[in-house]
Parts: sequence; structure tokens; C-alpha cells
Amino acid sequence: MSVDTATVAKIASLARIKVSEQELEAMVPELNGILAWVEQLGEVDTSGVEPMTAVIPNTLRLRDDVIDADPLTGGNRRDAVLANAPAAEHGFFGVPKVIE
Repeated sequence: MSVDTATVAKIASLARIKVSEQELEAMVPELNGILAWVEQLGEVDTSGVEPMTAVIPNTLRLRDDVIDADPLTGGNRRDAVLANAPAAEHGFFGVPKVIE
């Protein structure tokens, strides 16, 4: 695939980029080189390569999920939290209606 000056002008127009005629002529070989490189990448055989998310192996360090582990931030403190609410309704924060 190759691009010409009209294609580069259309791409610049779609991207809302102001490009002069001289810059258009300079962009044509650059974009053709990029497209040739992408086509060359498509020729690489990757059938035996496993997909990966990172170059080095990563594992998530998870903590144990313990309920009420910390007395200040643990669970079962609904009444203490709702004591600070300006309006509590049925055990939840009361908020103004925004959808009619």
C-alpha cells in the first residue's frame, strides 16, 4: 500500500492539521516508509510465540481478605459512618434526586 499527496492531504484534513504543500510532499515518502515497515512486521512468523502482558513475569501480591481486621476501618461500622451523613435513609446516604 502506498499513499500519494491527495491521501496525505485528506488525512491531514480529517485530523484537523494544517499542512502546507511543501510539507505534504515531504510527508508522502515518510508515510510510505512507515506503511512498508508495518507490512514487513506482518511477515514475521509469530505462531509459536505466547502472548504476554509484560517482558518480565509479574504476580499480584494480594493480602488476605479479613473482615474487621482493623477496628477503625473494618466492617460493621455503618452507624458510625452514617452519623457523619447530612441525611441518612434506610441505612444508606441520602442524596438529592437528579433524574426525573
